Amino acid sequence: MPYLLLTTAGLVSLLYLIGLPAAFLLGSMGAAMVLVGFGSTLRLPAWIFPFAQGVVGCLIARSFTPELFRTISQHLALFIVPTATVLLVSTTIGIVLTRLRVLPGSTALWGSFPGAATAMVLLSDSFGGDMRLVALMQYLRVAVVVTMASLVGHLWSAGGSSIHHPPWLAPVAWPAFWVILGLVTICGLIVPRLKIPAGALLIPMAAATLLQNFVSLKIELPQPLLAGSYLIVGWTIGLRFTRDVFRQAARALPRVLASVIILVGICAAIGWVLAHIANLDGLTAYLATSPGGVDSIAIIAAGTPVDAPLVIAIQTGRLLAVLLLGPFLARGAARLTGLSARSEDGRNKGLS
Repeated sequence: MPYLLLTTAGLVSLLYLIGLPAAFLLGSMGAAMVLVGFGSTLRLPAWIFPFAQGVVGCLIARSFTPELFRTISQHLALFIVPTATVLLVSTTIGIVLTRLRVLPGSTALWGSFPGAATAMVLLSDSFGGDMRLVALMQYLRVAVVVTMASLVGHLWSAGGSSIHHPPWLAPVAWPAFWVILGLVTICGLIVPRLKIPAGALLIPMAAATLLQNFVSLKIELPQPLLAGSYLIVGWTIGLRFTRDVFRQAARALPRVLASVIILVGICAAIGWVLAHIANLDGLTAYLATSPGGVDSIAIIAAGTPVDAPLVIAIQTGRLLAVLLLGPFLARGAARLTGLSARSEDGRNKGLS
């Protein structure tokens, strides 16, 4: 464990200084993968992972505000058209990768879905995907999208958009925090026993959304709690790697990278069409259709002269659509490619 902590501290510090939004998750996952590469068999206690998933679920719920739904209803066409188009493109790419046997089962589909990368990784584990390979694919795309979006934003605004991190010592609304912590704790203890697919993520997310929208409860998530949850998720994913999975990832990397570049390019073309049809400025349309995580795109949008509320609404609305439709699309793709989610689960356990 000390080696894991030291390696994690080094990688997280490096990524944090570079400015990556997912520094804690990527750093912890990378550190765990390094230890596995050297033969470590370390495992975290099984009970701790559901708590981290619950925190991530509450973080996602924080985006599902009444203002979001009002913005979507006011710009329904701007939400439906790019969301459906990007989903169609990403699903097609995932199916092609699966048919080419680049990645097994529905793994390529979950890796191609545009949304919050952490949510896609956690959902894939319950719906027939290999979360280790999904994580590699998702965060490879995050790196490409953040780099490209930052570069486009810098060139477009002639001043650049800067990546900033949330404050660590921000004031905490303690009553709201204790309610959220209680919700996460209760769900972490009970939900795993119910055997609900992705329940540790989805049930706290749904409960927190209801509390926020109908009881006006603030979803209070201090940065240290979020960082700790990202570390747990990253370690859990990284420690599940095996040398067989490393070899499979290395073989798939060139085609996966090509698929990421194709997806980013097609989404940019969709943004260009949207800008002309909806009379939007080009940068707003580009960021709204970019297949990155809503968190990283929101950070970039905040530092560039765009319609940030519209960008965030379209990105978050697409995340909601993926959360609702992802399991059905994954099952449909598994049937289309002749692989069942059940057989894929068995393959994953065999690699673990």
